[in-house]
Amino acid sequence: MRLKIFNGQVITPNGIIKNGNLLIDDGKIVEVSSSNIDAPDAIELDAKGEYVSPGFIDIHIHGGGGHDFMDNAVDAFLGIAELHVKHGTTAMLPTTLSCEKADLLETLRIYEEANRLNTKGSQFIGIHIEGPYFAMNQRGAQDPRYIRDPDPAEYAEILSASKSIRRWSAAPERNGAIEFGKYMVAHGVLPAIAHTDAIYEDVIEAFNNGYTLATHFYSAMSGVTRRNAFRYAGVIESVYLIDDMDVEIIADGIHLPKPLLQLIYKIKGSQRTALITDAMRAAGMPPGESILGSKKDGTKVIVEDGVAKMPDRSSFAGSVATFDRLIRTMIQTADVPLIEAVRMASETPARIMKIEKKGSIKKGNDADVVIFDENVHIAATIVNGKIVHTHT
Repeated sequence: MRLKIFNGQVITPNGIIKNGNLLIDDGKIVEVSSSNIDAPDAIELDAKGEYVSPGFIDIHIHGGGGHDFMDNAVDAFLGIAELHVKHGTTAMLPTTLSCEKADLLETLRIYEEANRLNTKGSQFIGIHIEGPYFAMNQRGAQDPRYIRDPDPAEYAEILSASKSIRRWSAAPERNGAIEFGKYMVAHGVLPAIAHTDAIYEDVIEAFNNGYTLATHFYSAMSGVTRRNAFRYAGVIESVYLIDDMDVEIIADGIHLPKPLLQLIYKIKGSQRTALITDAMRAAGMPPGESILGSKKDGTKVIVEDGVAKMPDRSSFAGSVATFDRLIRTMIQTADVPLIEAVRMASETPARIMKIEKKGSIKKGNDADVVIFDENVHIAATIVNGKIVHTHT
């Protein structure tokens, strides 16, 4: 299928092309131009002066549309992909929660089946395992029954069960976590720091052994702590100090308020910050009661104020954001320029996850494209050159 997009404000790595044009052929971008592209045989799509952006890449997402990946059902995987593609997500890393090993192995198996059938939603680009090797008192909404130290026999078995695992989040101060990180790196998996009470010395050691990403930065991680009257830098301060440490942030405007969004942008910048939804099943659904994790074995939560909370309202229990909301929040709340917000949604997550041919609009890249207006209302989503959503 040849597709020509014309009359758009095309967001490229080098700036915005006014009255820009794209030619897409066989799922790839074959031409980007500020002048008309002669392609009489192509289907034409008028961008109507709106932004033509690289597709959004969500490297941490649990669910949406009433589904969770831990439901271990093909329909759940497809339903999540089909909901989020309407909000501009063209690629995603389905994310697990701390659970029984047998359930995790089943999730990995279901992923492969769903991946073959996924033609109408966001593309699946691998699995993100979140847990169970966490600090107990930083577990957040993760189920305490499963929290434990890394077990080499267990994680070796899990990695051998699937070639689709791309990242694994863990607390680097747990016994065996550094060896776990080394094993991940050796097998092409990105270890990420998460749900952790580490101090600076732990974080430096972890970073030097491959933990180069902080999972949902600020959420479920230590700041400055005191031990026997002495102060120690926590994970938050350590991540700021390590220039080459990447962060991902839940930019729904609730998990992180305006001053923290601005501080992260000021220190880490768009090159080191990836936006994530961390969305659970209630994304795209009305407020009220919901379940975090699987329907069979999940945690009851309540959705109100645009976020999921534990029933006693003691902590957040997941996001209900869609990706368009993240972009809007960064622009309208954090005062970040649109082109920088888009970079955090596309180019930066693609680099973090080493996803070649995605993340930017340039010749030869995959044709993952989103068209949206100045309020980031999605007009069209194109995945690998195929129009999978248009707003009517």
